[in-house]
Amino acid sequence: MRLSKLQKYILKKCYNQRDYHLIREVLLGFYENKETPRKNLQVKIITQSIESLIDKELMIGYGVRTPHRWFIKEVKLTDKGVKLTRKLFGEQLSLPIK
Repeated sequence: MRLSKLQKYILKKCYNQRDYHLIREVLLGFYENKETPRKNLQVKIITQSIESLIDKELMIGYGVRTPHRWFIKEVKLTDKGVKLTRKLFGEQLSLPIK
């Protein structure tokens, strides 16, 4: 599965949080110290990346739904997302041996 740098950043940020929950505003840190697009484009790009990760079943989005669109306020990693993030970090998964 191919992921962009922003998507990898989002997964790693969620993985480092307690209970894998992350508030969306934290993700704007991706654009610090870089030549960035305008602020409204940053938000749009992050939204598209989050929606893509949700479609791939790597994340769950929490927010408000209006008749026309979703407003995602928080995200959480799924089990599939946690496994993929561990793989991105290069950590080896332990086997459930008793």
